[in-house]
Amino acid sequence: MNIINILEEIEKVDGEVYERLSPRRAAMKQFYNIGSKVAVVAAPLAMGTMFKKAYAQTSTVAVEDVLNFALTLEYLEYYFYQTAVATSGLIPAGTPAVAALTNIRDHELAHVNLLKGAITGLGKTPVSFVAADFDYTAGGAFSTVFSDYKTLLAVAQAFEDTGVRAYKGQAGNLLATPSVLQTALQIHSVEARHASHIRQMRKAPAGGGVTALKPWITGANDSGVPAVDPVYAGEDNVTQGGVSITSLGVSLNAATESFDEPLTMAQVNAIASLFIR
Repeated sequence: MNIINILEEIEKVDGEVYERLSPRRAAMKQFYNIGSKVAVVAAPLAMGTMFKKAYAQTSTVAVEDVLNFALTLEYLEYYFYQTAVATSGLIPAGTPAVAALTNIRDHELAHVNLLKGAITGLGKTPVSFVAADFDYTAGGAFSTVFSDYKTLLAVAQAFEDTGVRAYKGQAGNLLATPSVLQTALQIHSVEARHASHIRQMRKAPAGGGVTALKPWITGANDSGVPAVDPVYAGEDNVTQGGVSITSLGVSLNAATESFDEPLTMAQVNAIASLFIR
């Protein structure tokens, strides 16, 4: 799809797109006629800059609040994996799962320390949690989380999928602080790798043999655990940029798999609150 087609698709849902980008509609219509190779190479960057100016919103959430929000999630995940690794007989001995979950635990601890340092660097106070502050059974909903390996991985998947969507949901609130945004996106990418790995572990026979799972989210709740429906709210969306992806010939599953949808801070806090005493 070339640039003028993109603009025309956006115009269908935002009739003022040209006015947002430039008061001269004709000037924008001529954009696709750029002839020089240099201009063509620069076009994606130019378009990105224009759309950022046209649609960017000023954040009303303080940076330290976003970081403390992220830190709470990292504490939640760190103590979860720390308890799992320390629980004798829970993770199948002699399998790659031992190293995998130990590595994920160490990553989460690194994220905790990084976020604490970032908040302290802003002159603010980071939130603090200890393992006893969390109830990983969620009030009994997952009573076997630390006695049944399959349940452990199911809860781990919910945490990791939440983390990926949570970081994406806060990216816009960090646009004014590029260095903090870069850190958040780096953590986001690691959380995405964790989510993919946990999903593949659940596909293995020892992990439950959930063979239908893919490394990414398909549709809404594909975890097989109805209790975690809020984690996947909105993931069945197939419209991006005002355009229905399925109308372009993409299958329903592929359309939902192609984009992770963000979760709001309120949505994530509601999910996390189930595990915080």
